[in-house]
Amino acid sequence: MNKDKYVFAQMVEFLDNYKFLRIVKKYDGNKYVKHFTCWNQLLTLMFGQLCNRESLRDLIVALNAHQEKCYHLGVGKHVTRSNLAKANENRDYRIFEDFAFYMISEARKKRINDIFKLNGNVYAFDSTTIDLCLKLFPWANFRTHKGGVKIHTLYDVETQVPAFIHITEAKINDVKAMDVIPYESGSFYVFDRAYNDYHRLYKIHMMDSFFCCTG
Repeated sequence: MNKDKYVFAQMVEFLDNYKFLRIVKKYDGNKYVKHFTCWNQLLTLMFGQLCNRESLRDLIVALNAHQEKCYHLGVGKHVTRSNLAKANENRDYRIFEDFAFYMISEARKKRINDIFKLNGNVYAFDSTTIDLCLKLFPWANFRTHKGGVKIHTLYDVETQVPAFIHITEAKINDVKAMDVIPYESGSFYVFDRAYNDYHRLYKIHMMDSFFCCTG
């Protein structure tokens, strides 16, 4: 009988549970919750992502196949599609957003490597579109028969870790995402020509930062 920790449980040890609980308390995430906590929800969704599950139903089927292990994996004893869907719909998304940015910050600290020998960080910024079913997500209207969202990512080239992530509807023009980038004085920003907006690029110049638009 294997008594070692599951691989998933070993990965979870890298997460700062104490920090997560502080964020949950900040947004009252576990208020009136008896069983399926925010921590259970986080680990359930992580399990689904790592296992390549394509829907909540698919995720629950996978968990039910390992029901006797769920408690030791940290996802809780009684995970159903209805309580997972209800948690996703009703809980404050900022709980998971704040924790994600915290973990990103911790990862970047551990990956610092001054390979460019510059006095500022080097970032690349771009977006990717994720297709969604228009019948299930009518708010994400993109084209006549297509829905989607865009993930705009500010990538730290030196640490190879995303430094900032912003999600919008797919129909939003890429250049508008430049308005929410947390620019740093003295840093370097690389864009492709889709972001060639002189007004927004001038803002970077005024912050004593630098930019490069590639063809």
